[in-house]
Amino acid sequence: MRGERTGKLVPHTMSRMGDVLAGFHAAWEFESDSVLIRYERGMRTPKLFQALGERRVPFEAIEGVTLTPGRRGTVVLRAEPRPGADPLMEAAAGQLKESCDPYRLVLPAERETLAEYYADELRDRLTESGPAERHLVAAPGTPRQFKAYDGKASFDGTSVSFRWFWTGASSAKWKAGDQRFPVGELSGVEWRSPEVFEGHLRLLHRDAAAPPAQPDQDPAAVVFGLGYGPVHESLPFAAAVLAAVRTSEPVPAVAAAPRRDPADIADRIRHLGELHQAGLVTDEEFSVKKAELLAEL
Repeated sequence: MRGERTGKLVPHTMSRMGDVLAGFHAAWEFESDSVLIRYERGMRTPKLFQALGERRVPFEAIEGVTLTPGRRGTVVLRAEPRPGADPLMEAAAGQLKESCDPYRLVLPAERETLAEYYADELRDRLTESGPAERHLVAAPGTPRQFKAYDGKASFDGTSVSFRWFWTGASSAKWKAGDQRFPVGELSGVEWRSPEVFEGHLRLLHRDAAAPPAQPDQDPAAVVFGLGYGPVHESLPFAAAVLAAVRTSEPVPAVAAAPRRDPADIADRIRHLGELHQAGLVTDEEFSVKKAELLAEL
């Protein structure tokens, strides 16, 4: 930052690229049409910031800027994104903790004058407000994957796959089998933070009936548990899926299931037998599902 390097506030405009305002855990670089936010990778930096790395936020994605007192001798500069402009914030739906808000820059109180200057400069360049018609901030890249409590979620950019864990998945999910969802079949994503009670990631179908009330019974959802589906893994995943859904064209919900490892099929048949012996699967359901699994060999 030119003014900060010399210890003085040298008048200039943000139309000159490269001005940098560095705070705790992040630095904002002001460019002619956007703010490039680079997040630190230190041990104290929130894991979500580390996972994001850096983000370019166009001015058209921002509708306001605030500067408020922070805790313990700090000030907080925050850009207010327009609703619908950022897939990450849309997926988060207001559930992020304040400390994990990627649009907050915390600075020492002695930089308040400098922060106020940049806040004013940024406000002068904002021309849009209200909901955005499309995502203006790039989504996290793909491929992505993470482990939930009851299964492994994978996204390759075109389809989402859920592979159930026999130690955590419900009998309803085992009966349904592993799942694959082309983004063209989806209308959205429902993410519930794993830091609150009963977190989950649910995929919403186009023209589908209402899903089961409990996500642990819904084959289109994975549930989170202690150490499973943390925010820094599951939220970027949800944002990437949501962004793909917004730009996809509806497609028929028919996809050929890939051939699976025989050892995996054997494990599933063994677990199916355990469910059958426990009375959780009927004789007919056991026979039908076993035949389906054998057909995948």
